[in-house]
Amino acid sequence: MKKEIIYLLLVLFTMISCNNVKKIETEQDKSARKLSVQDSLTAEQISKEFTPEGHYEAMEQVFGKPRYNIKTIGILVYDGVNSLDVMGPRYVLGQAMGVKTMLIGVKKGSIKTVKKIELVPDTTIDQVEQLDILVIPGGFKGTIEATYDEKLHQWIRKMDENTTYTAGVCTGVWILGATGLLKDKKATVNWYRANEMLHKYGATFTNDRFTQDGKYWTSAGVTAGIDMALAIMNDIYGEAYTQAIMLDMEYNPNPPIQGGSIEKTKPIVLQMMKTMYDSGFLPIVDSLETQKRNRKY
Repeated sequence: MKKEIIYLLLVLFTMISCNNVKKIETEQDKSARKLSVQDSLTAEQISKEFTPEGHYEAMEQVFGKPRYNIKTIGILVYDGVNSLDVMGPRYVLGQAMGVKTMLIGVKKGSIKTVKKIELVPDTTIDQVEQLDILVIPGGFKGTIEATYDEKLHQWIRKMDENTTYTAGVCTGVWILGATGLLKDKKATVNWYRANEMLHKYGATFTNDRFTQDGKYWTSAGVTAGIDMALAIMNDIYGEAYTQAIMLDMEYNPNPPIQGGSIEKTKPIVLQMMKTMYDSGFLPIVDSLETQKRNRKY
């Protein structure tokens, strides 16, 4: 006990003398990193018996069994999709135990993302009959076009009949909204014309980083798709498994400056971004609306 007191006084003296303002670790922080007696025994047993072939069994000893029996995860991809909208959730959800994760193309052949990265889908929408999780990522021009693609909407609605989760990332929520599946649901989306777009599809904008309403999950822009995917994994596997994924990713964001949302962005920067987006968005929507009207006559 005396040694502990002396050590603590030395630590405090060092902090004061160096004018250190670091947060003092709480007892709760310390205890969170300590293994209980039972956990210590489990960890010892696993370390002795662990084999790469039996890692699922070892994981179940620590993390328990999943809440839902998820076997297939599909992430939609198309020309003009945002690569991080795809790969962020793909990385997180791809760590589900014993699950097949696929990139599903709207058409055959490779696709190019909005930044011209070439992706080769595992399959196409014509070849997929059922999914447990469907994720619809966003982009820009290709996303807007997808909101007018009735064949794609029919496929999404068909998948939704059997999914445990149906999710949209960033402007991919526009595509999900265009199917009618978000009507009367709470949802979030990329900041650009967020309330306007969700109102168009009969949804209520929450302005949250991610939102769950029943089986439907939606996220704000791009990186928020990672948070949403982690939340889905937490819903399936629980906190311990989700922490393991976060540690694997070393996911502990610490940006160099404040920003990343409307509230944290300087007004002049926000106005410039909105003007830039409008210049690309509005002409495409006008053109597609004209084509839609012409098809009716």
